[in-house]
Amino acid sequence: MSGRDLFCQPRRIRRGAALTLVFASVLVAAAATGSFPESDRKSVSGAARSAVPAGHHEDVAKAAEEAMANGKSPMEAAERAVSRSGDRWGAVYSEGEYQEFEEALDGQYTGVGLWARRERDGRIEVTRVQSGSPAATAGIRKGDRLRSIDGRKVDGQPVTEVVSLLRGDATDAAAGTEVELGLQRGTRAWTETLRRARLSTDSVTVRKLADGVTVIRIAAFTKGVGDVVRTAVRQAPVGTGIILDLRGNSGGLVTEAVTAASAFLDGGLVATYDVDGAQRALHADSGGDTTRPLVALVDGGTMSAAELLTGALQDRGRAVVVGSRTFGKGSVQMPSRLPGGSVAELTVGHYRTPSGHTVDGRGITPDLDVEQADQQATVARAETVLSGLGDAD
Repeated sequence: MSGRDLFCQPRRIRRGAALTLVFASVLVAAAATGSFPESDRKSVSGAARSAVPAGHHEDVAKAAEEAMANGKSPMEAAERAVSRSGDRWGAVYSEGEYQEFEEALDGQYTGVGLWARRERDGRIEVTRVQSGSPAATAGIRKGDRLRSIDGRKVDGQPVTEVVSLLRGDATDAAAGTEVELGLQRGTRAWTETLRRARLSTDSVTVRKLADGVTVIRIAAFTKGVGDVVRTAVRQAPVGTGIILDLRGNSGGLVTEAVTAASAFLDGGLVATYDVDGAQRALHADSGGDTTRPLVALVDGGTMSAAELLTGALQDRGRAVVVGSRTFGKGSVQMPSRLPGGSVAELTVGHYRTPSGHTVDGRGITPDLDVEQADQQATVARAETVLSGLGDAD
């Protein structure tokens, strides 16, 4: 299991009141809910609220209202109501938590700029350091061992807990607050005190392979990602293929996934979804590159909006999907404000791929099932598939 201090599940969710998701790569809670853009998400009293099935929302709102009238916590009452409702992806957030999630979807976060994973023996290893971050300035490197955070040993701890400590969730730590890391590199052990900072996410990374193939890796569909993908496709060398790496992509803004789909499709259907029984559709813009060979890499951490994109490219014959079965998160949540200021995100519908396949609880089966143990070998396999597609053309 791996992650970064980019996003993290809120501590209230981790306590089990409304566990919305568990995933392996990018630690995002709200960004993995298949959410609509900020302008839609903040409309918590108009269209968004009316989109929530009436009984579902009213039960949660009533529970919060009654609790507040009785001098009890409206948020805790709402959490219990969501839990009783059976809404697998429903959740209740405090105002602060919800604001944090919206900032995350805008592509910013508070942290030190570390990615980490837990090895089989329980050690926590740094897998990446964000350029320009406090961790980078301190000289922390990929491969360093993270032994403690503020004096607390982290060996054997879930990565979600490690990320929470890095961010200072327990104290709502802000940018500028200090965090002390215990580190080890080889035989050298030392401590480093860093100041948390407001950082921009690296949701998209683009690199060129030796044979000219462009690899576009999308970690999450935060604001602006779709346009970055379209630019990367336009700038790829003529006549070369593209590997779209969606492994570990936790989802994010649906509209950004649709924009990304527009880079590879010339208009047409991306997905359908229902809201309170009403059928709706999402369409790509015209003018995408429909001839360049394309392989999409997926795994069990490919979720939500990333599955929506994968399903569109697969069903419409635009990409060969390589990897392992995706997570199976195909529902859509919308927010509504509750008495006391907290926000409930409740499931309002489910989306389907262009061919009508349901994703929720099933995931997407790749065209070519490939063992994901060796990341480099998987990319090499994708290159082989691309070369075959090029030959076929």
